[in-house]
Amino acid sequence: MTEFGGWDMPIYYPSGIIKEHNAVRKVAGLFDVSHMGEFLIIGLNALNFVQKVSANDASRLKVGQIQYSFLLNEGGGVIDDFLVYRLDEHAFLFVVNAGNLEKDWQWLKANEMTGVKLYDASGATALLALQGPKALEIMYSVLGESFTGGIALSSSEPVMSLALLRYYNFSYSEIGGKIVLISRTGYTGEDGFEIFCQSEDAVMIWRVLLEKGKDCGLIFCGLGARNTLRLEAGMPLWGHELSEFRTPLDAMLGRFIGWDKKEDFIGKQALICSTKSICNQFFVGLVVDGGIARDGYEIYDVDGKDRIGRVTSGAPSPTLGKNIAMAYIDGHPNNKQRKVTVKVRNDFCPATIVSLPFYRREKK
Repeated sequence: MTEFGGWDMPIYYPSGIIKEHNAVRKVAGLFDVSHMGEFLIIGLNALNFVQKVSANDASRLKVGQIQYSFLLNEGGGVIDDFLVYRLDEHAFLFVVNAGNLEKDWQWLKANEMTGVKLYDASGATALLALQGPKALEIMYSVLGESFTGGIALSSSEPVMSLALLRYYNFSYSEIGGKIVLISRTGYTGEDGFEIFCQSEDAVMIWRVLLEKGKDCGLIFCGLGARNTLRLEAGMPLWGHELSEFRTPLDAMLGRFIGWDKKEDFIGKQALICSTKSICNQFFVGLVVDGGIARDGYEIYDVDGKDRIGRVTSGAPSPTLGKNIAMAYIDGHPNNKQRKVTVKVRNDFCPATIVSLPFYRREKK
């Protein structure tokens, strides 16, 4: 167990990180991610508020859709990365990182405008993540073949089948007689669902999911597997790849910026200025030979003489059987196979710059 965002969280269960990781890649894993924060933004001016504080363009969302976005400071640095859910025409849900919850809340309150009410629903909300190739089959077993959710597709028609619930869409259903919000999202690089429920219903729903998934090989998973899975998928983690001193552009995430939206958003001018300046560091993936490149390890040129960067996240990859890392390095790589070295304790281990992500699931 470890403290994480004010919660006692399991790094792994008795099955161990490797087995948990492989279960998600091959079958399915169940995560308790109730430490995440949930903020409700409600009111006639809700969209204008979201457009001001969120770097992505929420006006493109239809009810039942989700987008990835950022809260930025005036300098364009990332206060947090988060998901925006459009619950209704005048209602949104922000799902934020646990470690940034209080900071995010205070920042949103400081930018509150008339016609908007903010509610911190984090304490009353639990969040379970069912991830892996068998996630859809397990959800069918839990909900039944005729999944009659209320909202979700871009056509605004009710979702009559889980298979039609598209990636980054959500709908409502019942588990054990309790209303839940089910989104087709995740932080593992696999297909899967995230299930929002009332905190008091979480244990019951957890047990239902495990019981229905046992014949498929479903097991519960901890923070360790969640980290190695997201690393293989090239997904950033705040405090590692993202921070208040780095912009989304530094992490190659400019595609999630609403450059064309009518409203100015906090940090926009700084981002525009950064696109006109020379970039001194570049975000890369690394495959390391002979050692594990842990977070914070220094990166040197191929001869091990000049320090040129630092690892932001690193671990052995159970799926690939290689040691992988993400990092920021000085200067643009000459090609996609540029060689560098990583200082692992007192050794200089050769590494190869590769394209991200390290792993991409086959879509059926």
